[in-house]
Amino acid sequence: MNPPSFSHSRLSRRGFLAASALAGGGLFLRSHGRAQEARRDLAADPDRALIAITLDMEMSRNFPQWENTHWDYEKGNLNDVTKRYCVDAAQRVKARGGVIHYFLVGQVLEHESVDWVKTIAAGGHPIGNHTYDHVYVLAKKPEDVQFRFKRSPWLIAGKTAEQAIRENITMTTRAMQERAGITPAGFRTPGGFATGLHGREDVQRMLLDLGFPWVSCFVPRTEIGPPGGAPTPEIIAGIVKAQAEAQPFTYPTGLIDIPMSPISDVAAFRTGKWKLESFMTAIRAGVEWAIEHRAVFDYLSHPSILCYVDPEFKVIDMICDLVKKAGPRAAIVDLDTIALRTKLRAARR
Repeated sequence: MNPPSFSHSRLSRRGFLAASALAGGGLFLRSHGRAQEARRDLAADPDRALIAITLDMEMSRNFPQWENTHWDYEKGNLNDVTKRYCVDAAQRVKARGGVIHYFLVGQVLEHESVDWVKTIAAGGHPIGNHTYDHVYVLAKKPEDVQFRFKRSPWLIAGKTAEQAIRENITMTTRAMQERAGITPAGFRTPGGFATGLHGREDVQRMLLDLGFPWVSCFVPRTEIGPPGGAPTPEIIAGIVKAQAEAQPFTYPTGLIDIPMSPISDVAAFRTGKWKLESFMTAIRAGVEWAIEHRAVFDYLSHPSILCYVDPEFKVIDMICDLVKKAGPRAAIVDLDTIALRTKLRAARR
């Protein structure tokens, strides 16, 4: 494979859509063999905590400068430092015997080169669907689907919110297959919801219909304190307590939800304006809770934030160190493994 390229040039949207339309719909079957056997063994082991490192490949408003808000309209226009962080993180965790589960905004695949995405996938790191334009999947009105559609409504003219959202998800699957040869590994909703998809059976069924047996959506509410301050012991205790809520579950429709464990980098660095040390304290406490209780921890972050606040990969290294120290009591896994554990446990009830 050629070395990853980080060119910013993108195909025209019209040209890309035309190419994507040629791709077939649906998801390909995932490979079997030793990897599947190892996944089943980990999923079936009740004495092992499952720790996931998940990174959303998108741009984030307010980074690197607070006044940067234009990323809301071009979430997939990743800059070079973000792309490099994605690749380096993958190589770093793989060297430690682990895996990162990425989620890709489809707009990324309009860039002139996607070799860096292929490099990540070739390293054995799964990449999931994160919609094409980072859309709000709970939107009921077209103007609420995404910032760029409110500013440029002609992009989804004549479509209902549900139609625009479905197209955004489907187009990402096609783009991943057509441009990068990747089978989407699960789906993560842009934004986490404290209510998950409860009460939105329509969205649950849409995702199942599009070939996704699991979603990463729910995130429990937690207090983070006033902006700029260090979290108190009570705040850290509240975040740890919330880990019990952030465990996988199944909706009545059969769709599995793998919650994002608090606290995310967005909440810590954008909302709370925490220091890196405070964020590490909270993540350490959450991972240690999961290991102690043989539970699940789904670490959620964004390379477009981490490359500025944690350029030395201290958080990822810390998670790897905690899992290594735990020995047979924990493992770093992808979300497919966690989904399988959830399915196996549900079948035994």
